[in-house]
Amino acid sequence: MKLTRRVFIELAGSSALMASAPSLLAQGVTVKRLPLPCSPAQGRWIGSACQGCTQYCAIEVFNQNGRATRVRGNQHSQGNHGFCCPRGHLIPQENYDPDRIKQPLKRTNPQKGRGIDPKWIPITWDEALDIVADKMMELRNAGEPERLLYLKGRYGNTSHALLYGTVAKLFGSPNNFSTSALCAETEKMGPGYTQGLFSYRDYDLGNSKCVVFWGTDPFASNRQVPNVISRLGSLQKNGTLITVDPRLSTAAAKSKEWLPLLPGTDGALANAIAHVLLTEGLWNKEFVGDFVDSKNQFIAGKTVKPEAFKENNTLGLVTYWNEEAKDWTPEKAGKECRLDPEQIRRVASSSIYKYIIN
Repeated sequence: MKLTRRVFIELAGSSALMASAPSLLAQGVTVKRLPLPCSPAQGRWIGSACQGCTQYCAIEVFNQNGRATRVRGNQHSQGNHGFCCPRGHLIPQENYDPDRIKQPLKRTNPQKGRGIDPKWIPITWDEALDIVADKMMELRNAGEPERLLYLKGRYGNTSHALLYGTVAKLFGSPNNFSTSALCAETEKMGPGYTQGLFSYRDYDLGNSKCVVFWGTDPFASNRQVPNVISRLGSLQKNGTLITVDPRLSTAAAKSKEWLPLLPGTDGALANAIAHVLLTEGLWNKEFVGDFVDSKNQFIAGKTVKPEAFKENNTLGLVTYWNEEAKDWTPEKAGKECRLDPEQIRRVASSSIYKYIIN
């Protein structure tokens, strides 16, 4: 056979396919990947829990001569279905990282700034606690307790209830906060203010027909990552995935609709979607309510008299329409968000309405 440039590229492509999937169809030929000798010969699986997020997935760690070498989801878990996300798989790398900090460090270089070596030296826990205590007493004696700042990381009975919740207040400082401001607590704000549930919540993805990932990528971060990954196939087969995100995230790459809006214009898009649902009469009348005369009076740019609409399980819909939604057409929002108005209209009237109502 003559090795032309085209044949060479086809052969190279087949090799890549071989390495990436167990069984793929390329150019009409079934390419199978040979099983890899990845099962350790000696060792045992030990049950544990991943602390990569607040889901605390059940995992199993493979122990070989006292060293953790592999991690997998617990095969009996009903929470993560035997899977774990990249955070779990990277536990051995994190645990044995040569730069991992294992004890307190003290700065010996008083100079600070970019590129300046702080010259850290290891000290004992007793030394570290004495230094902190001395500094706190200096502030107390100087009458400046508010200059104490307490910042905590992951939850723990001691760090949260005692140190975070009590010590700073007793000392006289209001400056205590945690990484939760950028993590778990932000997840709770949406359902907290809209549903009254300031807590974690998970979703029935197995029976979902339409899922909107708005500013989130559950395939790569947040809680229940293994569960979401395991449900991806059924979600794509049985429903519609929609992602609202400026970047092409994993969720966006797997979705039927991706709306890469301009950062900071989420409100405009939400108003436009509501505008379409209302002007086209697509809201759930059984839940929301309806006009007294059953004639849709939600017309772009025009206000509605409050007494003309009787609400069932919502409050303030007409006020919202009059003050905000009536002017947010897909064209206006499209210009604001840098999106195609027809895509906004299609997502609202075809994708979201189709599954929310039916």
